[in-house]
Amino acid sequence: MLRLFNSMGRRVEIFRPVSKKAVTVFTCGPSVYQRSHIGNFRTFLFEDVLVRYLEYSGYAVIRGMNFTDLEDKAIREALTKKVTMRDLTRANMRSFLSEMKLLRMKVPDYLPVASEHVAEMALIIGQLVREGHAYWYKGNVYYDPLTFEGFGKLYGLNMTSWPKNKRRFHRDTYPGTQWNMGDFILWHGHRPGDPFFRETPIGAGRPSWNVQDPALVGLYFDETLSIYCGGIDNLVRHHDYSISILEAVKPYPMARFWLHCHHVVVKGRKMSKSRGNIHYTDTLSDLGYTPEEIRFFLIYGHYRKQLSYSDRAMRQTAQRLRALKIILNKIKKKAGRADGEAGAVSKALLGIFARHMDDDLDVRAAFDGLHKRLSDIDIDPMTKEEASGIIDALKKIDMVLQVLF
Repeated sequence: MLRLFNSMGRRVEIFRPVSKKAVTVFTCGPSVYQRSHIGNFRTFLFEDVLVRYLEYSGYAVIRGMNFTDLEDKAIREALTKKVTMRDLTRANMRSFLSEMKLLRMKVPDYLPVASEHVAEMALIIGQLVREGHAYWYKGNVYYDPLTFEGFGKLYGLNMTSWPKNKRRFHRDTYPGTQWNMGDFILWHGHRPGDPFFRETPIGAGRPSWNVQDPALVGLYFDETLSIYCGGIDNLVRHHDYSISILEAVKPYPMARFWLHCHHVVVKGRKMSKSRGNIHYTDTLSDLGYTPEEIRFFLIYGHYRKQLSYSDRAMRQTAQRLRALKIILNKIKKKAGRADGEAGAVSKALLGIFARHMDDDLDVRAAFDGLHKRLSDIDIDPMTKEEASGIIDALKKIDMVLQVLF
């Protein structure tokens, strides 16, 4: 049975979906004020493996993911580059979709763009104000976490240390992983000279980043999600903000399972534009790596551990994939066009894969187990039918991994 580490409670649990009809999954999408780098794609690829493995295991899956194109960072970037915010963000969205295809990622069923749903976000903010969770202050709207019982439950925040004096935090996002001990912004009221506002039922302005994800979840899914995913940094502030917003207006929990992927680091430091240590897919392509090798590098380390990027690590991981493909090609040559036969080896490969993937999606252990089992077999005495059966098993496994064929 599939077991996943649930950030809500910090424990490994047997996965049970909310609905028998389909596993509902929502994943934090890219902030498209800039192009996504391989550190960003690590999280999206972990989510791709998750969805593919759920389907491999027999579940129907419905997934949503949003494009964040309306936020402080996008406004600053557009002003700096002297382009419209739409031109900036749409170019980065096109690039993201192209790289999704390059890395063999499934396109989510729902892919909403935040700026196209401002009215719906404004309606939720209005409801939060009416019910006493949020309030107007100098043209903006802020959420008071003290009005929501259980605020910080995902992170495990100790609310006894929350300051009694009123404090307000005005930005969409803040650097670092410290908690902002105070009220967070939901709505930026229109200011003279601000070209980025919208006219809405609650007035002119724009929704903050904090309200966008929960509003879109509530728009596309009218029940508790089976799984919500994101990067590990979302465990501080962002996901507890989302929970407090959505659960304040809905009569059910936001998600049953919360999964978080760790960062790609370079020399121990998170990959980020501000540090100048970013690598892109075409950076690695220019070094001679195939899209499958780039995907493999990003999924090979366990998602709950940091992945350290270096030229040496990239090279060694790619060589590991190439070594297995050499064995695979020998088996394909042996099989020819024969029909597959489910022999002992093919059954063993499927068992190895399921055992490790059921253990919190341990791709590394699964791949290494497959590699070892294939390295141990003697291909020469094998029948064509047995060889073809092995290829059939590996093709089934590669429906998840997307790196072998």
